[in-house]
Amino acid sequence: MSILLAGEFDAAERAHWLGLLRAALPDETLVTEPTDADSIDIAIVANPPAGVLQGLPKLRLIQSLWAGVDRLLADTSIPPEVPLARMVDPAMNEAMAETALWAVLSLQRDFVDYAAQQRERRWQQHPQRRADEVQVAVLGLGQMGRAVVRRLDANGYRVAGWSTREGRLDELLAASDIVVNLLPLTPITRGLFDSRRLAAMRRGACLVNLARGAHVVEADLLAALDAGQLRHAVLDVFHSEPLPADHPFWSHPRVTVLPHVAAQTDARSAAALAAANVKRWRTGEAVANLVDRARGY
Repeated sequence: MSILLAGEFDAAERAHWLGLLRAALPDETLVTEPTDADSIDIAIVANPPAGVLQGLPKLRLIQSLWAGVDRLLADTSIPPEVPLARMVDPAMNEAMAETALWAVLSLQRDFVDYAAQQRERRWQQHPQRRADEVQVAVLGLGQMGRAVVRRLDANGYRVAGWSTREGRLDELLAASDIVVNLLPLTPITRGLFDSRRLAAMRRGACLVNLARGAHVVEADLLAALDAGQLRHAVLDVFHSEPLPADHPFWSHPRVTVLPHVAAQTDARSAAALAAANVKRWRTGEAVANLVDRARGY
């Protein structure tokens, strides 16, 4: 049997992943094209185009190289009975915690405003808040969310976590100076930050979206920023990526744009983790980080 590597790779990326996976799985046959569909029983994927895994009758396991699996779950050509494992990488968790800390610190200390002042050649000092005067809400308490909570707590912030299993989100939003979104994208969380939810946030609060672009209704966010309901938004993810050149986020004075880099996959550690799951499957052990399709993560 063989393993199919599929995803949105350029030639260099595909060669890099193949080299790492072949080194980690020396007894396996890895292919990049399903020329012999009957021989493929495992697919290792990175956001493959819809339909790529269609017509693989022996497929028994899908291992994602990315943490998010919403595109895979939306692909109706994938048999729902095939187990799907998502990537949970401690290296990515720490990278996300670093980005969240940078964003929260930049908002707490007004560094985003100082950057704008530099472009205007304007010298103006702002009152300096302490970390323990800033209430931060972290939405999403998976491994990444918990890593972010630990990092912010260690740096003195008042942190409250929230998951979709809990209620009273509006109360938490109203009490928070900065909201960091790390929720999985599910039918429940899609469009979560719409006009009603943004209005529930404390006036002058900030939003940091490091999860998925579809969590935010972009027009509603722009309106909330323009009205002063929100002070600033740090956005790493968007409905359309790359962000179109004419999108108003690029030039909005109260938006910081990142090109989906908050926690990039580290191919070295991700390849090792994917290989470990393949070996578990081969030996009949429990596969780590299986997705609950009903919950969406």
